[in-house]
Amino acid sequence: MASLASPTRDDFAAMLDESLGGAANGGFEGRVVKGTVTAIENDKAVIDVGLKSEGRVALREFAMPGQPHGLSVGDEVEVFVDRVENADGEAMLSRDRARREAAWDKLENEFGEGKRVEGVIFGRVKGGFTVDLDGAVAFLPGSQVDIRPVRDVTPLMDVPQPFQILKMDRRRGNIVVSRRAVLEETRAEQRSGLIQNLKEGQIIEGVVKNITDYGAFVDLGGIDGLLHVTDMSYKRVNHPSEVINIGDTVRVQIIRINQDTQRISLGMKQLESDPWDGVAAKYPVGAKLHGHVTNITEYGAFVELEAGIEGLVHVSEMSWTKKNVHPGKIVSTSQEVDVIVLEVDGDKRRISLGLKQAQQNPWEAFADKHPIGATVEGEVKNATEFGLFIGLDGDVDGMVHMSDIAWGISGEDALALHRKGEMVNAVVLDVDVEKERISLGMKQLEKGAPAAGGTSSADSLRRGEVVTVTVLEVRDGGLEVQAGEDGATGFIKRSDLGRDRDEQRPDRFQVGQKFDAMVTGFDRSKKPNFSVKARQLHEEKEAVEQYGSSDAGASLGDILGAALKAKKD
Repeated sequence: MASLASPTRDDFAAMLDESLGGAANGGFEGRVVKGTVTAIENDKAVIDVGLKSEGRVALREFAMPGQPHGLSVGDEVEVFVDRVENADGEAMLSRDRARREAAWDKLENEFGEGKRVEGVIFGRVKGGFTVDLDGAVAFLPGSQVDIRPVRDVTPLMDVPQPFQILKMDRRRGNIVVSRRAVLEETRAEQRSGLIQNLKEGQIIEGVVKNITDYGAFVDLGGIDGLLHVTDMSYKRVNHPSEVINIGDTVRVQIIRINQDTQRISLGMKQLESDPWDGVAAKYPVGAKLHGHVTNITEYGAFVELEAGIEGLVHVSEMSWTKKNVHPGKIVSTSQEVDVIVLEVDGDKRRISLGLKQAQQNPWEAFADKHPIGATVEGEVKNATEFGLFIGLDGDVDGMVHMSDIAWGISGEDALALHRKGEMVNAVVLDVDVEKERISLGMKQLEKGAPAAGGTSSADSLRRGEVVTVTVLEVRDGGLEVQAGEDGATGFIKRSDLGRDRDEQRPDRFQVGQKFDAMVTGFDRSKKPNFSVKARQLHEEKEAVEQYGSSDAGASLGDILGAALKAKKD
């Protein structure tokens, strides 16, 4: 009998390689292989992949998050061989790795074709969430979860749903997906289909989904429309929340459909009767109305006359006396006011109103209360280069021209006599209601001055007339004189006291002295102006005309002497 040779090291290696099916040479490790479930023990499945020993895989690796594993003995499954044998003599198998490798192959194909993939959101990470794409783990950024920000993602987790792969890198194991892209695409498809069934002018019901400062978005059954704040009501709406709330069911009309942008504009007020219809007949020009202030701007205030009808009171029509003042200093929001209709334009939906016209014109009231010649008292509001402005009753101002401040001095000197804030008395000379002007005089209150607008002895005087005057007062600028005994008082300027410079000295006259002077004119208050110089020139002219022609060669002195002698005779 032949002797049996003892097996060598190489023989044992060959037998091991044969028993492992070449695994020792790398035939199994790092590969996805098929195996059979031989048993299910507790939470693990025992799987035979044809190795010397079986391996155990956790049952959770065979199920999607939140789903049952559905595994039975005898089922054939694919697993990934990490190691042929571990310290316990068992094969190291992984269902997750097998699914991941298969998933990557499939995902790369779908990514290249732009297809959607199905996955499950199963965890939260910084900046987003993790998604299981049938074994491959992807990152879902928070901004890509939904079209609008989502506060609670819990209802979306552990639910199979479609995603769009934005980018992937197998070498680094990175996949980024988007749920929002799928929703937007689906929404666009739905909108396109729904818009085909809608038409402008159609009346439809919807649910308010969101409210902004400029309007509200209304769900029309899968497609949103914008209900702008200006189309909610004919009356002024400051904020949409004054009219509707989120969740309200509203009846709207489709105003406009933009097929290019697929935007839908909605309106509620279009379903109501237009209050502007027949507005011209309802609010005729000149009518006095009552309303309340709804809005104040720099150029005026809006007054609501009825729901949906507002008129503008321009700043120039707000007050008779307050000029260049912000409307907010004259009226306030919600204030009840009376106004007058100034103009109506139904086509442009505009009504011009007047606030001051509903009140009595203060210049008319002043004229009624203070006729010409009446004495008034007021405060000096302002002094200008041409006169004084005096504050009067009714919040109106009157002006005293510098020539009407005082007798016998220049206007500039007269202005210097008064200061702002001083209380003064004056006479009403004229009231022009249309131009909103009141003319006053202060010098007319001086002794002997004619009454403004009245009659006096000055009415009997005529320009060019020579009268005897009496000196009432001697001033540096001239003489205050009176015609006759109780006649009108007037003034003779220094330059009119004589032809020669020596004769023009006021100090050569005394109070009570009488002499002849010519009436040369009247000022605005009908007070006469006298002149000695004019009288002298006139008498000289008359003498030359009477005596010079019949006594040729006579001197001027001879002529005047003859004239004086004739006058005495």
